[in-house]
Amino acid sequence: MFEKIKETMYNKSTLENKRTKMKGAIFMNIKITGKDLEATEAIKDYIERKLERLVKYFGEEFDVLATIKTEGKEQVAELHVTANSETFRAVTAHRDLYASIDKDIDILEGQIRKMKTKKDKQNMTESIRMKEAVSENGAEHEIENEIIKTIYYEIKPMAPEDAKLELQDKPKNNFLVFINIETQKVNVIYRLKDGKNYGLVEPEA
Repeated sequence: MFEKIKETMYNKSTLENKRTKMKGAIFMNIKITGKDLEATEAIKDYIERKLERLVKYFGEEFDVLATIKTEGKEQVAELHVTANSETFRAVTAHRDLYASIDKDIDILEGQIRKMKTKKDKQNMTESIRMKEAVSENGAEHEIENEIIKTIYYEIKPMAPEDAKLELQDKPKNNFLVFINIETQKVNVIYRLKDGKNYGLVEPEA
C-alpha cells in the first residue's frame, strides 16, 4: 500500500493576545508531519495551543517537530522539542489523537521540569561556592593593622653564644628571645637575610 505522507511547516507567534504583556515575543517554529493521517488546521491549532504550556519554561525561540500517524487502531503523536540546546521527546499511542497529544505534553513538561530542577540545584551549589570564596577573600582584606596571632613560650637565661647555638638547632625559627645572663636583660637573637650570620637586639642601658 502506498503510504501517504503530508508535511506542514509554519512559524506562528504564540499567545498573540498576550504579547504586549511579555518581555519580547516568543515564537514556536513548528513542523508537522502526517503519515496516513492528515494534519488538519484543527490538529495544528490544537498542538500549538497545547504547546503554549511550555512557553513559560523557555525565554527564547524554540523548535517543535510533530509527527502524527496511524498504527492499527491507534493514533500516534510524537513530539520533539528543542530549546536552549536541549532536546525533549515524547511518543504516545491512543485511540484518540488528541489524547495522545495531551499525554505527550504532560511527558514533555515533566522532562523539562526535571531538567530545570537539576540545573537550579547546580546553579545554587555554584552560587554557594562563589559566595564562600568571596567571603573568605573578603575576610582576608577586611583585617588590617591588627595583632591576629600570639605565641607564648618560656624565656630562658643564657649567654648570647648559647642562644645562637639553640637557634641553630631550630632551623624553622627565625629568632629566639632569651635573658642575657651577662646583663639580666631580655635580648633577641635573629637570623640575617644572608642566611649565614645572626643579629642581636639589646635594650639600651
